[in-house]
Amino acid sequence: MPKLTIGLVLPDVLGTYGDDGNALVLRQRARLRGIDAEVRRILLTQDIPADCDVYTLGGGEDSAQVIAAARLAASPGLQAAAADGRPIFAVCAGMQVLGHSFFAHGTEAQGISLLDVSTQPLPSRAIGEVASRPTRAGVTAQLTEPLTGFENHMGATTLGPAAEPLGKVTRGTGNGAGAGSDSAGSAVEAVEAVEGVVQGSIIATYMHGPALARNPQLADLLLAQALGVRLEDLEPLEIPVIDRLRMERLS
Repeated sequence: MPKLTIGLVLPDVLGTYGDDGNALVLRQRARLRGIDAEVRRILLTQDIPADCDVYTLGGGEDSAQVIAAARLAASPGLQAAAADGRPIFAVCAGMQVLGHSFFAHGTEAQGISLLDVSTQPLPSRAIGEVASRPTRAGVTAQLTEPLTGFENHMGATTLGPAAEPLGKVTRGTGNGAGAGSDSAGSAVEAVEAVEGVVQGSIIATYMHGPALARNPQLADLLLAQALGVRLEDLEPLEIPVIDRLRMERLS
């Protein structure tokens, strides 16, 4: 029987919006298929291991982002895991921290540059339901179902040439459609209405929910990558309550 270790990265600082649930969803969907899966909580005082099969990072406030970025830079296990092609799923603040830079308390802060993205402030908070069509870029080529979540952020995230969007927005703001402003109040060029980031083995998004509870195909894609199989090779799971939830949120 295969065994799966799910690394829940810094839940003590990046756990504000219930995104810890993404690790629990991965564990449960694996166990329902007879796979021995466990969640390894990796706290701020611990080194970041490079040997988990899949990693999740959640959202957090400004101070938490700065703390998380410093810890990930000082203990580069996540960077080693990404270089090894291990799947990483990051949400909101977790996505921004993995980029080149973000703003916290009005000041630009440095991320760990695993993603070729930078984030500047939006003029007003993006909050509410967000939905998109998967672009099927990179490791998400097997995704076919619409993506749905709840966004709550102040970031306008711009993708560099090495990064691709996870989805094309059909509802909500996503990565920051419309003009933002930098710390000096200068206008920031409008960005395309896209959501999330795909780069290498990393999938990142602004979707809370938790995102993997609301998007079971995306959860299964991460499991398939962690197990080294194709999405279609996973045993299908019939969970009617999840189907009803998706119908409600996508309607």
